[in-house]
Amino acid sequence: MDLALLISTFSAQNDSGKRSQQEVLYRSLRDMLLDGRIAEGTRLVSTRVLANELGIARNSAVYAYERLAEEGFVAATRNGTVTLWNGRARRDPRQAAAPLSISLSDRVRGLENAQPEPDRMLPFVPGLPSLDEFPLVQWRRCVDRAWRRMGPGQLAYGPAEGLPELRRAVAAYIKVSRGVRCETDQVFITDGTQSSLELCARMLADPGDYGWLENPCYGGARTAFRSTGLQLIPIEVDREGMAPTEDAWRRHPPKLIYTTPSHQYPLGSLMSIQRRAALVENARACGAWIIEDDYDSEFRHSGEPLPAIQGLAADAPVCYLGTFSKTMFPALRLGFMVVPPVLVVRFRDTLRELVHRGHPADQLAMAEFIDTGLFARHLRRMRALYIHRRGTLERALCRRLGAALTLRESSGGMHLSTELAVPVQDADIARHAFAEGLMLQPLSHYRVANGQAYNGFVLGYAGLADATIEKAATHFARIVERHGAIER
Repeated sequence: MDLALLISTFSAQNDSGKRSQQEVLYRSLRDMLLDGRIAEGTRLVSTRVLANELGIARNSAVYAYERLAEEGFVAATRNGTVTLWNGRARRDPRQAAAPLSISLSDRVRGLENAQPEPDRMLPFVPGLPSLDEFPLVQWRRCVDRAWRRMGPGQLAYGPAEGLPELRRAVAAYIKVSRGVRCETDQVFITDGTQSSLELCARMLADPGDYGWLENPCYGGARTAFRSTGLQLIPIEVDREGMAPTEDAWRRHPPKLIYTTPSHQYPLGSLMSIQRRAALVENARACGAWIIEDDYDSEFRHSGEPLPAIQGLAADAPVCYLGTFSKTMFPALRLGFMVVPPVLVVRFRDTLRELVHRGHPADQLAMAEFIDTGLFARHLRRMRALYIHRRGTLERALCRRLGAALTLRESSGGMHLSTELAVPVQDADIARHAFAEGLMLQPLSHYRVANGQAYNGFVLGYAGLADATIEKAATHFARIVERHGAIER
């Protein structure tokens, strides 16, 4: 054993003083064994000699040897402690190690996002509610009461389908507010819309099946379908929402159909009742399941919202998805899905193998928030606030960008969809804006496969105060003008 090398390694690792001497000695010996600097069959010096040479307590040397023995690096024999690990034979340190394969599966290839994680509080981030207006005091009280009601048994994993208190509250709420036909057992609590989408895609379709997506489309749905091996088929959107053709039904009969009928994301159109009925009829005829994402229907700005597709018929082949990320706050990570009666038992039994549900206090607090009317009161306040903020943004954009930006009509929601009316690419403008602290989400990024291309932006406004909207709109206009898109 090269004692001088060990002493050098020990001294280098011991300089920081952040670990105990026995831990440093163990790590030094382990590193030398792994690197092949101590050959297999080497007899280590006694713990007494090693401790004297290093100037440490003998117990520290004993600890290091015993730990290495537990991990199989050394063994105690009548002739002393002998090494069992041949690090040099496993990898010659003089040779460069072969690079590890970094290829990912076909299911996720192309999903990597190399862009830096954006600040979610930047102006115009889509989908972000008004967090500063959230009734945090009332929510804390609900959470506190939930923790006080919980016993030790509720600290274990909860039911895969979610706590019954929240399932009952959700069922009662969506029956009245969205015309959903459901009983409590049809409601499954999830970690949000993305979780619901992935579960539906995994449980209702097989790799290679056709999955229809609106074009343009919510990126999370595209990711869920791609990662489960579905073939993505873009279905164009018009003023009445998703518009599948007879040719699409014939050539690419879907297994799953993803749609946002109450407020198409991201363009904002409302699917007509005739289009909804036809979608259900055709889906039933070809054995497809409709995934209805009702992500922000609570924030309709004018008129009464059309009932959910799910409620059009008792046996509609629809899985209805909802989320509390938009109505409450994103960090809550609570959503829900309502499945047809014929799927209840299969979903429940399968989820018990796929999911270990947690967050019992949050689920109980959310149930109380709904049952006591605090949720409905909060939605009324936010609906009025978002109407005001949308108007503020529309006026600011018209003043500062004029004909360079066309605003799409929409009856509600938390974002504004726009089209650039000048010869510049939305992604180029967005890149410059991000470098200057502005989140302009390019409309072109929502394109599905070879679907129709769009050039514009999706601008979130729900979380922006009036002064911030005016400042951000001015900044937006300056960026567009600076890159030659507006003539002055």
